[in-house]
Amino acid sequence: MKIQSVAKQTGLSIHTLRYYERIGLIGCVDREQNGHRDYGPNDIDRIQFVLRLRSAGMPINNIKRYMELAQGDMDTVVERLQLLEDHQQAVEQHIDELQQHLTLIRDKIAHYREINETQLAIRNGTVSS
Repeated sequence: MKIQSVAKQTGLSIHTLRYYERIGLIGCVDREQNGHRDYGPNDIDRIQFVLRLRSAGMPINNIKRYMELAQGDMDTVVERLQLLEDHQQAVEQHIDELQQHLTLIRDKIAHYREINETQLAIRNGTVSS
């Protein structure tokens, strides 16, 4: 698959794909005889995985380290596992914080709806002030 197709499929720019390859986030992509990149299904899977880790807030340095380890042998499983578990914990903590924020927002919305309903009732004369 050509880089333009991969860019369109992943939502990344061609520049970003080249950058990710250069810094080791997606590994080396096979090349055609003319030197053009030829992305395969494994490359797309790797890119999607990197994008999910980025979306989940994993720092690029940690993703890079994980990808370096993933290209190694099974002796790196413990370190890969630790990187993912550490990030899982960070994501879970962030979710907890977001839940707290969401609760606050919901409470504030309920408060304002109550005020609004009271004001409407007063204007309509169904409640005395």
